[in-house]
Amino acid sequence: MTAASDDLAHMRRAIELARAGVGRTGANPSVGCVIVKDGQVVGEGATGVGGRPHAEEIALAQAGEAARGATAYVTLEPCAERSSGAASCSARLVTAGVARVVVACEDRSAFAAGRGVARLRAAGIPTELGLLAHEAGALYAAYDPQNGRQDEG
Repeated sequence: MTAASDDLAHMRRAIELARAGVGRTGANPSVGCVIVKDGQVVGEGATGVGGRPHAEEIALAQAGEAARGATAYVTLEPCAERSSGAASCSARLVTAGVARVVVACEDRSAFAAGRGVARLRAAGIPTELGLLAHEAGALYAAYDPQNGRQDEG
């Protein structure tokens, strides 16, 4: 497989993970995250029932030290802040030492709105936007970032 086809396959897996949670994540959107190092999936997760934990938290916990130098595939922009005051997903990705982040869709909510991607890039992490955005975007058609709810689509 080529790097481009690997990217597509991993993002499709992240979308599959997110799709399973649509309508079950409370005020939060259902997000999927896959972490890959040296061609192997080392962590994956989807937003928990009720909205916690976030997908990136689950995937990073599963990956452990293997996240350092890995690529994270995320269906929606990692948050830049949390309503709970916990570390944001973008900060967690930076701290974990991921080498690259691929994001399908930007998040227009007050908790992200480009700031998650900006944090990653400011930390020197190459961050790509838009891979399979149309496919992932269908998951967020009913997500209202202003009122924080995602109904089943």
